[in-house]
Amino acid sequence: MGPDDVVEAEVVVRSIHRRRRRVPPPPATPQRFNLRNWAVYFVLTLGLAGLMFDGFLSHRPQGAVLPTLSQATEVRSAISQVADSLQVVVSWDLTLSDSAGRPDSIRVKVMADKQQRDSLVSMQSATQLADTLRLPAPAIGQTVSGLSCVAADHPPELAEDACTPWQYVRPAATEQAAGAVLTSIVIQPTGLQVDPDVEGACARWQQAHPVDSVWIEVNRTAVPECTGPNRKPTVAQFCVFAVLPDGRRVKTSNSINNPYCEELFAEWIRERYS
Repeated sequence: MGPDDVVEAEVVVRSIHRRRRRVPPPPATPQRFNLRNWAVYFVLTLGLAGLMFDGFLSHRPQGAVLPTLSQATEVRSAISQVADSLQVVVSWDLTLSDSAGRPDSIRVKVMADKQQRDSLVSMQSATQLADTLRLPAPAIGQTVSGLSCVAADHPPELAEDACTPWQYVRPAATEQAAGAVLTSIVIQPTGLQVDPDVEGACARWQQAHPVDSVWIEVNRTAVPECTGPNRKPTVAQFCVFAVLPDGRRVKTSNSINNPYCEELFAEWIRERYS
């Protein structure tokens, strides 16, 4: 081999794989009992339990002492005319009491006027909460006022009456009021239960609201100030119609441009041809 000859060295590098050492995890050691943590949990649990128990006691009804005897309350009357009689349906409720305080019976009394010339009395069992009595109907053009009283009897104790006033109106009209020569005058409705205006509440409301109507539904429901103790209106709307000599049926001045009277007038006309 001469000096000018070049020697190419052949180098072969083999891949070298290094083996990594895997360090095993340390063995798990059991958690030591931490007294401080358990003490905190115990105190929190006691606190929550105390708050829940205190809330239960504060919201629990405090065993109110009930009255010894049950008495009548919420006495109301619903009155309607049936033929020549007034049908008075009296309803009531009883106050709470213990089991021994229930009444032996219920006494219902209806008086037609302050002089009590027309009065009726009936006895009902303690389980009844309504009764129906009948009084003579007033004449046309008259108003009858009265009281409905209910008492729970507890012998030998004296019964305490719970009373509610009422009145029933039967209107009347004359030909002079109608302003024409007429064969007959018809008023509808022919009669209405009109509650007394207790302490003048409705009169004051009307003075304060001169352009507003008291009616929610005419002759059925009025504003609260014009609703009486029997939940009946303390005012009434009557419509006057007339029959002329030639047989025609007409409305009088108080019934014109009144939707309620217009409806009653239409029904009255239909009755003629039915």
